[in-house]
Amino acid sequence: MELKNLIKDHIVWRHQIFKLAKSDLIKTYSGAALGWAWAIIKPAVTIFVYWFAFSIGLRQRAGIEGFPFFLWLIAGIISWFYIQEMLTQGTNSMRKYKHLITKMKFPVGTIPTFVSMSKLVVHLVLLLIVFVIYIAFGEPLTIYYLQLPIYMLLMFLFCTGWTLFGSVLAAISRDFSNLVKSCTTALFWLSGIMWPVTKIHSHIGRMILKANPITFTVEGYRNCFVHHVWIWQEPKELLVYLCELVIMWILALWVFKKLKKDMPDVL
Repeated sequence: MELKNLIKDHIVWRHQIFKLAKSDLIKTYSGAALGWAWAIIKPAVTIFVYWFAFSIGLRQRAGIEGFPFFLWLIAGIISWFYIQEMLTQGTNSMRKYKHLITKMKFPVGTIPTFVSMSKLVVHLVLLLIVFVIYIAFGEPLTIYYLQLPIYMLLMFLFCTGWTLFGSVLAAISRDFSNLVKSCTTALFWLSGIMWPVTKIHSHIGRMILKANPITFTVEGYRNCFVHHVWIWQEPKELLVYLCELVIMWILALWVFKKLKKDMPDVL
């Protein structure tokens, strides 16, 4: 029933959702002198630091799996920038837009959606830059790029479900938001973003790592850019991710149903 109402709200309020996604995107960068440039500068600086540390400092110039380290890195880390935004800003979305909850008659369940949509626009811009970089390095466009929309859709659905789950809990208690922030760095290093999953020799260890939904997305992007593997060629990983996606939405809808009436009073 809750899922049915949520879908209905998204259909009825679809125009407002797109407008709020645009508004959220504008507000994110409107206060800075460089504006939209920060959407590119921040990830670019992060990529440069990691590239310098590993390629120059740790002397991994030979690359990974026969692929230049810089290109291997940006293929995986590009999805992390979106996921990180959803882990941090997405979790705080209910508090950020508390006026929609306390002062207006607005379908609260759509807030995570338009926030996720605004972050996805930035992700698409960064992805376009990655395409340009790959072409500049002489890497040909391949047919495997056609599955990128599938990985993006799966990532969007999972992160939106997480945001619905996390933002409701964060609205009730700030401690949850602080917990998520403290775990973000650990998730980064435990998701195979900076090192290949094949480096883990333990079979159980690899299974645990591949069960991480962030790892699935990171490896999925690398399957498109680096490994040239179709999504259906790794059915076990896909099935695990789809199960996690369903579980995430079940938890999100359950928490939302239980706590949505309490949020206006707490906020």
